[in-house]
Amino acid sequence: MNSAITARPALLDLQLETLFRVSQALSHSCPLVETIAQVLQILHDHGELLRGVVSLVDPDSGALLVSAIHGQTQAPDREPVRYQPGEGVLGLVLERGERVLLPRIADEPRFLDRLRLYDHELPLIGVPIRVGPGQFIGVLAAQPPGLDPWLPDRARFLEMVANLIARSVRLTLDVERERGVLTAERDSLRRTVRGQHGFDSMVGHSAGIQRVFDQVRQVAKWNTTVLIRGESGTGKELVACAIHYNSPRSGGPLLKLNCAALPDNLLESELFGHEKGAFTGAVNQRKGRFEQAHGGTLFLDEIGDISPTFQAKLLRVLQEGELERVGSSQTLRVDVRIVAATNRDLETAVDAGEFREDLYYRLNVMPIFMPPLRERQEDIPDLARFLVDKIAKQQSRRLTITDSAIRMLMRHPWPGNVRELENCLERSAIMSADGVIAQDVIELNGLSPRGLGLTAPPLSEGVERVDPDTPGLDERERVIAALEQAGWVQAKAARLLGMTPRQIAYRVQILNIKMRRL
Repeated sequence: MNSAITARPALLDLQLETLFRVSQALSHSCPLVETIAQVLQILHDHGELLRGVVSLVDPDSGALLVSAIHGQTQAPDREPVRYQPGEGVLGLVLERGERVLLPRIADEPRFLDRLRLYDHELPLIGVPIRVGPGQFIGVLAAQPPGLDPWLPDRARFLEMVANLIARSVRLTLDVERERGVLTAERDSLRRTVRGQHGFDSMVGHSAGIQRVFDQVRQVAKWNTTVLIRGESGTGKELVACAIHYNSPRSGGPLLKLNCAALPDNLLESELFGHEKGAFTGAVNQRKGRFEQAHGGTLFLDEIGDISPTFQAKLLRVLQEGELERVGSSQTLRVDVRIVAATNRDLETAVDAGEFREDLYYRLNVMPIFMPPLRERQEDIPDLARFLVDKIAKQQSRRLTITDSAIRMLMRHPWPGNVRELENCLERSAIMSADGVIAQDVIELNGLSPRGLGLTAPPLSEGVERVDPDTPGLDERERVIAALEQAGWVQAKAARLLGMTPRQIAYRVQILNIKMRRL
């Protein structure tokens, strides 16, 4: 350690060299407490300012907490020494917002000596760490090595160091605050995504769909390859999302690719990536979907439509987890969970030689079969209400659907499955000026015998007819229920309602009920 310096020019040179070292330490990207400890070490070794202490304000309580002490490491489980504003010498510096210079500690009755650190026969300098006019975030204190005539100069130098520390502390606090905001936003987005793609977004209580839910809950826990089978529009992509966001890989990426949408050469580049110059137009190196999905899940839709040539290339990645970018000989390893989907009969394709048998067994580890909507008619009311709520949020208005409209939806065969149902309801919402999706609005979408060529079938077995005396039915619904029960014979329906044939014929006309011929 340098001895006490009495010549002022020599002291200025020493302080200039120390400031340079302090600025170097503060420019390093270390944790804040480590950086402050380095500054205190520099002051001790080169600046003739011993036993340095930095105390920072706790933003929650406003108290001054001792954060760093030269030569000492704070135990993580130990409660830091604290001072309230105005308490002791350090609290006095914070309260006044100006430096305090004690020529001899023993002569100051307000000195509390909680740290058991300082030599009472030596001076003490305390300066505020200022981040703006009237804004103080801490206190820097240290002891000169002895009594000398340059005590005010040392105090001024310590204020310079405190200003440098203030910039680093403010930057660190801003970064931590921004990180906290981003972390909260990330967690909120993850909760939103899990809510949108979790089990709550999968609607239905029929035996077939409940079996799917049980399979998804079980398979989501593991890294098993999943093959989702079913017709177009049954919700295969929704199941793939539910598997990913309820799995241990939910923090990783989920990438999707429709294999039927690209020819082989583009599909290879899209999945495996390519090197710069690998083909015309490859002006930059590009990572493929497998690399991008590393640590997450890759959803390959329409997997049954890829060519036999590409099937062989895909098989190696599924078996070994290895691939080469197009135009490269370097082997890359990837950790990706595969969820595939198809609406093709793969067993028939294997028998016909159109689909590789080894790839079929590699994909078909855990098959999940999505039932078509016509086999789960009892789910249509819940699905309709769920989709109407979803459309209402998209259109930012209130939408409702009547029971008579739901009964009409239950009579349609739905060859396009849930996708067709959603499209039908969205069109109906557009056509509904008052926000009520009623039977007449549904009929405008072609779901009636006199509509756009779609003939509604009779009620299927297991779908219960509505009693005209059911409470809560409006007049139109009561008349339709009676007509259904009477096989659309107006005279029989009139007797059920206690009306004359003329009265029911009048109501059919004014209520705009389209008669069916069964």
